[in-house]
Order: sequence, then structure tokens, then C-alpha cells
Amino acid sequence: MAPSALADIYPIPARHYSKAATIQATVLHGPRDLRLETRSISDPAPNELQIAIKATGVCGSDVSYYKNFRNGDLQAVMPLSLGHESAGIVVAVGEAVTGFQIGERVALEVGVPCDNCRSCQRGRYNLCPGMRFRSSAKSVPHYQGTLQERINHPAKWCHKIPSHVSLESAALLEPLSVAIHATRRASLEQGDTAVVFGAGTVGLLVAAMAKMSGATTVLIADIDSGRVNYALQNGFATKGYIVGARRHLNDTSEKLAVAKEISEDIMHYASPNDPDFEGADITFDCTGKEICMQAGLYATRPGGKLVMVGMGTPIQTLPMSASHLKEIDIIGIFRYANTYPTGIKILSSGVLPSLDNMVTHRFKGLAAAKEAFEVAGKTVDKDGKLVLKVLVES
Repeated sequence: MAPSALADIYPIPARHYSKAATIQATVLHGPRDLRLETRSISDPAPNELQIAIKATGVCGSDVSYYKNFRNGDLQAVMPLSLGHESAGIVVAVGEAVTGFQIGERVALEVGVPCDNCRSCQRGRYNLCPGMRFRSSAKSVPHYQGTLQERINHPAKWCHKIPSHVSLESAALLEPLSVAIHATRRASLEQGDTAVVFGAGTVGLLVAAMAKMSGATTVLIADIDSGRVNYALQNGFATKGYIVGARRHLNDTSEKLAVAKEISEDIMHYASPNDPDFEGADITFDCTGKEICMQAGLYATRPGGKLVMVGMGTPIQTLPMSASHLKEIDIIGIFRYANTYPTGIKILSSGVLPSLDNMVTHRFKGLAAAKEAFEVAGKTVDKDGKLVLKVLVES
């Protein structure tokens, strides 16, 4: 939205509104029980900004809450607004805030740490035990998500975006931050071979960041051919592997045999003309699925790294001898830290494939949020169109 239009929408040139207002918010009360409600909102407190939310991406964790009223081990115990991939416009400025003015466009970093614990003091604030993360049930009372007309948010965690970066791309800074954090922890080197399991939003961005970080071969694997083809056609990866459908396996030995078979295929596709190829330097699992972790251990070369990006099956049976005998480092990833400034520079430079094009479905207004969640839980829509990133626009 052009700055000249902002004055027509937000004509008050004061630092903050003089009284509380009401807003519309989507509120989840139980599995698939999503309601549009009216809430009151106060002036922003000291050190806060009030943000009019303009774009919110629907994340897999949001879909899990929507379907089950829980995400993994985190059970919601009270009504919860979802949404945490967001960008918007500053409409009010709290006391003691400097460097922001009404009308500026910002991306929201929605995790608010304590700033005092050991992890925070060491710069790894994503591990803060007191972290409050919007749309998550981990803290009680829950920290409400961004699928609201406006929210008050600490200015420290609002990041100004350049005028040529769209609000849609700015909203996707959140999953891009996961990819930046994962590739940083992986310490990729020029010429590396990287394998990425999962071609959803995070997997695509991890693959793109691996390429940008110097990996010359980036193979992306997924069960969905549409997503793999999208990754290749749009420059996210250099090679693709479609995992064939297999019958449900119960026996551990059968599961491991299938995982090994998948890994052998992937290694062949990654480097078909190198008889001495020993496996990927770095493997990223962006699915959280047990079979991908198993195949990842088999597909990684001696001395390589397996990076756990996706959060899925909490308890898994893994071939740990493959890690021991090959000295494979298994690296955990939990959200991100110190990534937004880097992400904004990357978006601004245009070195990544278009994030705007990753948005395959757009829904106008909070009233359409329920439909957005239904679509986001699928790989294709009712018309057979590929579903990648679903966005709710205000």
C-alpha cells in the first residue's frame, strides 16, 4: 500500500490513540471451532507499537491447532487466536518508543523472550524458557496470535521493511527465519551437497538458503510431485526426488529397510556420475517424519550433518549406529534467533526465488480464515491446484 494512501485510512497524526477501541479477531475455541469475535484493544503500552495486521501466512502448526486444538504436545486450554507469520502497518506508537512512526510497514517477530535468562544473555533467545510466542499454547495464558485486525506488540520485535518488499513477502520472513537459522547451524561450505526432505514452505526456503550458502547440489525430496516440480521450476533446488507411495509399515526392520532404499535412491540421484560419492554433506529433515530422519541418517556421508528442522513425530526409532559409525552430527532446530535483519537484507536484494509467488492461495478478510485453514491443510485444492502457502489478507 502506498504511503500516500495511509493518511486516508489512519488519519490521526498522534503518537497513539486516546482511548480503547474494538477490533475483530478470529478465535479458536476447539477443534475446527473458529469464531469471529469482537475484542477491545487498549493504547499501546510503553515500548509497544500498535500494528494493523495486513498479511498473515497460515503455518502447519496453525493448521494442527485448528484441526485438533493442539500442536504436538501443546494442548490449548483456553480460546486462542492463531497466526504468527505476519506483517502490517504501524498505527499507534507507545511512550518511550523511538525510531518508528505511524504509517511505516513492519514485519513482526512474534516470539517475545524474557531478555534475562542464560539463553537470552548468550543470544540464543529462541531457547528462552520464558518465551511467549504468539498463537502457541505453550504459555498460559496463551499469547494471542496475529489473526486480528490490530495488535499491540513490543517495538523491539517489529522490523521495518523496505518499500519495494511486499507485505506478503514480509509475512514470510517468519518461515525464512527458520531456514536462515537452520543453514547457519549447519555451517554449509561452498561446493557442499545438501539433501532436503520436505518441499513445503520451510523445505523450499531451506533449499534456497542452502543454495545461497554455497551448496552446488541441492536435492529436495517429497511425496508430492507437484511440490517437487515447483521447487525445480522455480530455482529452489537443483534436483528433485519424488518418494513413491508405500504401504503402511509396522515392523521396525521393514521401516528401516525402506528408509535405506530411499536413501540409496537419493544418493544415486544426487551424484549419479561419482563412484566415490559417500552421501550428502548436509541433510535437512523439514518433515518431522520418522522415515525421513531414518533415510537422512543413511543418506548423509561420514562426518556429515543431519539437521532436524521439522517438528513432527516426538518419539522415533532411529538407526543410531549409522550416526555413531559415520560420526554424523545430529543438530536440532527450534524456531530462530537474530535472523530478521538478515532475512530483510536477503529479501531486499532479490537473490531468492520470489516469495510472493509461493503464495498460491489468498483469502480476503478475517471472515475467510476458516476456509483458509481448510485449504492450508491440503496439498491440492478442490480444483486440483497446488497448495503451498496460504495467506489471509486484511
